[in-house]
Amino acid sequence: MKINPPGAEAARYLNTFLGAHVARLRTALAAKDRGASAVELAVITAVLVGLAVAILVIVVNFANKQGTAITNTNVPNPAGGG
Repeated sequence: MKINPPGAEAARYLNTFLGAHVARLRTALAAKDRGASAVELAVITAVLVGLAVAILVIVVNFANKQGTAITNTNVPNPAGGG
């Protein structure tokens, strides 16, 4: 009876997993597939940052308007009888 040391199954899985990725990368390299260029990634990042800034401006303006509305609200004084 063969007893596997702790972590042997995980190591075997990791080896198989990495082997599959290496094979896929070798196939892509042989096919001259380089993926997205740095310029494309920079443009996509710039668009996403612009959207994030626009959403931030909208949220800040909404929060400021709600803060002003809360500040201008008159709360009745229960000690004064109503």
